[in-house]
Amino acid sequence: MNFRVISLPSFKAVSSGLDKNFDFSENGVLGKFNAYFSKIKPQPADNFSPRDYLYFDEQQGGMVWIYALTDYVDTEDFETFDFDGGLYITYHYKDGDHEGNDCLYKEVLKWVGKSELFELDKRENHYSMGHIITPQEVIKAQGFAQMEAFVPVRLKTE
Repeated sequence: MNFRVISLPSFKAVSSGLDKNFDFSENGVLGKFNAYFSKIKPQPADNFSPRDYLYFDEQQGGMVWIYALTDYVDTEDFETFDFDGGLYITYHYKDGDHEGNDCLYKEVLKWVGKSELFELDKRENHYSMGHIITPQEVIKAQGFAQMEAFVPVRLKTE
């Protein structure tokens, strides 16, 4: 298995809200949220990565972008909720390589299906997510980014 199993802590999150149009433009739901959280400068103790996650809400049929809050961050007009955290299987791929992502995602599903320890843990606000892991200066230099995918799982004994 070339995947990692990690644990994300629970946290208070600010959300873009649902976007059924997948609109990352300047005036779109996701574009406005990107502009909002991109201007946040966490204090050194809070500057862990990743703080933002993008996922497809399967129940409502749209994209949602969330950001892990700290006590001093203004949420402006964005809604907040408690993110449960949990176990995730992660892998990475070139951002925009949908075929590569689909292949790796299917490998994860196959592995989880055969696992004696893990099962998928999809539920409201707890879906497969992605996060760009490449620093902006590297993206600019090489011309592309890498995306890390997070697939929610739980131990079968839970």
